[in-house]
Amino acid sequence: MRVLWRMIVKEFLQLRHDKKMVPVLLVGPIAQLIALGYAANLDISRIPTVLVDQDRSVASRDFVERFTGSGYFDVQGSADTVEQVEPWLVSGRAQVALVLADGFGEAVASGRVPRVQVIADGTDSNSAVVGLGYASRIVQATGAELTASRLDPRTRRVVVGRVELVPRVWYNPDLLSRWFYVPAVLAMVLMLVTMILPSMAVVREKEIGTLEQIIVTPLQSWQLIVGKLAPFVVIGIFDMLLITGLARYLFGVPLRGSLLLLTFLTLLFLLNTLGFGLLVSTLVETQQQAMMTCIYLLMVPMIYLSGLIFPIENMPVGFQYVTYVIPVRYYANVLRGVFLRGSGLDVLWPEAVTLAGMGLFVLGLAALRLRKSLD
Repeated sequence: MRVLWRMIVKEFLQLRHDKKMVPVLLVGPIAQLIALGYAANLDISRIPTVLVDQDRSVASRDFVERFTGSGYFDVQGSADTVEQVEPWLVSGRAQVALVLADGFGEAVASGRVPRVQVIADGTDSNSAVVGLGYASRIVQATGAELTASRLDPRTRRVVVGRVELVPRVWYNPDLLSRWFYVPAVLAMVLMLVTMILPSMAVVREKEIGTLEQIIVTPLQSWQLIVGKLAPFVVIGIFDMLLITGLARYLFGVPLRGSLLLLTFLTLLFLLNTLGFGLLVSTLVETQQQAMMTCIYLLMVPMIYLSGLIFPIENMPVGFQYVTYVIPVRYYANVLRGVFLRGSGLDVLWPEAVTLAGMGLFVLGLAALRLRKSLD
């Protein structure tokens, strides 16, 4: 452990003497947070929806068909009561709940105002805003048709009222788009700090020839790997706390879950990013190659396909299957679950298991390749 500790100290000293590294580690995360915190919204379609039809009448079924036939909503399942909606939203299986109360059909037939409730998951404010807008348009069109059908042809007086929409937004009541985008900055910063920089650090040792000097020392291969990666774990956790604090006090993004749980799940995510960075360092010869490989072959595709910015539901089916092998997809669920929904490990354990399994696999593969190259 004494040898390992000296290796870790050596890495910190080397980072300190690199004057270009400090702005990347400190100024970069803050700049990304401010820039992406004011990003524009994106249009979406086929919003995952859970249906609560307590009336089960012809009128309610016709109204539901208007929603499903619009192409804006994709009914994933149904629930019997409003209380059963929350597990759908917490787990992410649905983003919108359509609730038709008992007596909907009777109200339509008798001329009273039928009421429709739409519950939206405000964790993804963009989806909530667009979903409520779509729902409002459908309800208004339905109300106009009901009104026209009840006009007395002689007096032109309305016999029936309109359908009234009662929206309820959970987890993000004000529908602030920055609450959706700001947590995504944390994932991007961690990829920058713990994937690109470690790969460049190992390759730099090759370029200046110090890696060969380390090999001839009594230092074992596992000590070299841990010593190289441990400083970036510390920096990654520091950046996580920095981004979390700025998101909380600068943008007002709530942290409804446990900070300790977020730290633990972040460590599992770092297994993946560190593993990819180490793997890249065994495949390239220069720092420029390492940086370009990490950015264009790993980081950019991961951001596009992870759901951090673009909804996975809107991607082609083939790309949706590809997202299952991208660690950032699961970390994105962790971030929004802990920050906005207040989810605990009882909800996020599938993400934790997946991140741990993928991280150990990638890190183990990278360690084997590095050990082979050292031999």
